[in-house]
Amino acid sequence: MKKDRVVSWGIFILLCIIWGSSFILMKASKDELTWAQIASLRIFSAGVVMFPFALFYFSRIPKKKMPLVILSAICGNLLPAYLFAGAIAKNIDSSLAGILNSLTPIFVVVTGVLFFRSKIEGRKIIGVIVGFAGLTLLSLAAKKGISLDNLEYTLWILLATISYGFNINIVGHYLKDIDPVHLAVVSITCMMIPTGIILWQQNFLQIPFSDDDTLLAVINSIMLGVAGTAIATALFYVLVKKAGGLFASLVTYGIPFIALTWGFIFGEEITLLQISCLGIILFGVYLANMPRKQEIETSAEFESKV
Repeated sequence: MKKDRVVSWGIFILLCIIWGSSFILMKASKDELTWAQIASLRIFSAGVVMFPFALFYFSRIPKKKMPLVILSAICGNLLPAYLFAGAIAKNIDSSLAGILNSLTPIFVVVTGVLFFRSKIEGRKIIGVIVGFAGLTLLSLAAKKGISLDNLEYTLWILLATISYGFNINIVGHYLKDIDPVHLAVVSITCMMIPTGIILWQQNFLQIPFSDDDTLLAVINSIMLGVAGTAIATALFYVLVKKAGGLFASLVTYGIPFIALTWGFIFGEEITLLQISCLGIILFGVYLANMPRKQEIETSAEFESKV
């Protein structure tokens, strides 16, 4: 139905905006909060939102799988949150973070082959090579736009995308028998404990909440957790259910363009060369994750129905 198609596209655009805006929200908070506070508050806030639902879903997770669920939470949420916040706090452009984040599907393939014995097809190899060619060109073009002065912290973002790649392979190889909604809710909720401890160690309760700038930074970090992690996760699974995994996965292509737009609005220099590098990376992502015939037929069936 036409209404379902409008709803699906609405969710798709909203997810691109939410996830694409997460990088600039971290940048907006870095002057008032430490990067550890930003990341901890983000995950802790998401856990608070998920906690009521987790009370019902914990019993549906096999006990023998809980260590893997926790590992999934660390690789898929906890570690990347700190790596992204830390890199942006060290003045890595939010637009660069958005571009590098688009490498995640490439690292899904790479980590799958190196650590999970996944089979790799020729087109996937080409996709990985093209993706890294785009990354290399972006690095070489750094002096003409986006700053790569803090190379160490740029590598933090790459580590975050590698961590995402590990998480997706962990879920795909060992946790695929668990309902994805239950997995997401329980895994994020489990991260409330370590992030709560870190917030306490970071003296979060002693920050000057009466200061407007500090309060705004706190609100931004909470928004990261509530909207960027909790709500967006729920919306993503709704989109998968309504339109299929192939359509939902295309969100990967929209996120960096939102990040680039915010970067431009906030004065980060964006050049045609950088956009071209992003195009090369996304083309590599497409090749590495090109849908099989069955997936194309499923997507076509969805389009014909709506």
